[in-house]
Amino acid sequence: MLFDKFSARSLKLANHVVMAPMTRSRATPEHTPDALMATYYGQRAAAGLIITEGTSPSPNGLGYPRIPGLYDAVQVNGWKATTTAVHAQGGKIFVQLMHCGRVGHVDNLPKGAEVIGPTAVVCPGEMYTDSQGMQPYSPPRAMVDADIAQVVKEHVTAAKLALDAGFDGVELHGANGYLIEQFLNPLVNLRTDGYGGNIEARNRLALEIGRATVAAIGRDRVGIRLSPYGVFNGTGEFPELQAQYLALAAALSALGLLYIHLVDHSGMGAPPVPAEFKLRLRSAFDGLCILSGGFDRASAEKALLDKRGDLIAFGRPFLANPDLVARMKKDAPLNTPDMATFYVPGAKGYTDYPAMDS
Repeated sequence: MLFDKFSARSLKLANHVVMAPMTRSRATPEHTPDALMATYYGQRAAAGLIITEGTSPSPNGLGYPRIPGLYDAVQVNGWKATTTAVHAQGGKIFVQLMHCGRVGHVDNLPKGAEVIGPTAVVCPGEMYTDSQGMQPYSPPRAMVDADIAQVVKEHVTAAKLALDAGFDGVELHGANGYLIEQFLNPLVNLRTDGYGGNIEARNRLALEIGRATVAAIGRDRVGIRLSPYGVFNGTGEFPELQAQYLALAAALSALGLLYIHLVDHSGMGAPPVPAEFKLRLRSAFDGLCILSGGFDRASAEKALLDKRGDLIAFGRPFLANPDLVARMKKDAPLNTPDMATFYVPGAKGYTDYPAMDS
């Protein structure tokens, strides 16, 4: 079943395999996608659907060094090489729109950009900068209503530019402690205005971005990634978690989003997302469900057969195995990812992983 063709709504895929979004930090220092990135994604185009690494809709949202953006014509032209490479092999590709919010450092941002977040509370921990190595996160400026309205507009502009660049759709990054989840999670969102203090207010930004993006490019081109029970970037479990995410799923369903991409990071040390809660989320959302988190061929097949999800996303196995689909079909051994090269510039650990017949 994993390798069977998939068709639902406007989405027609060669199989049920999704390449999960993974930060690789191979864009130029000016945050423009380049030919090396096109080669990387083209190598992995046997996936039914590729979701790109997190891509910022604005200078303020960049956060990290060498992650790509999608807010100007140069970046659009840079991304066209990637979408062309994937489409040439029959693949489909969505760009993940990721505003880092408070997860950033000023040295990683272009001149004039700033670190912003729901409040002025600094993200715990440190971040790598090309200029100074590891540094504490920069203090964010607390967003006012005008900043929130601007972020919504930036996502709309980026979504439109995504179509100009040849993408088949966009995924809104509402997971892993980035801006949308910073508003969703009360451990980070300490606001008491219309964007914080209760379930409805904390869900508001995600829904405003979702609604505006759907209006701009159509509901069949917009998905969202969520990570309830995640613990990245200062997030974590809270008493109203299940009630809030069920309300969010129902509201996203009413907007007509194409899919929810549900992340379970328990394989990387986070608390597991309860199986019963995953089923309740799936029932609350009248769209597709992509499951992500520690799958192999056997567990992916079982999840599909049990109808726990419609598509299965693979992360690190795709990073190290450009021919992952072929390898899984043959139950062939997999290359081991080289963690030392995950986020460094250049082809090593990026486009040089061998295929089976190499």
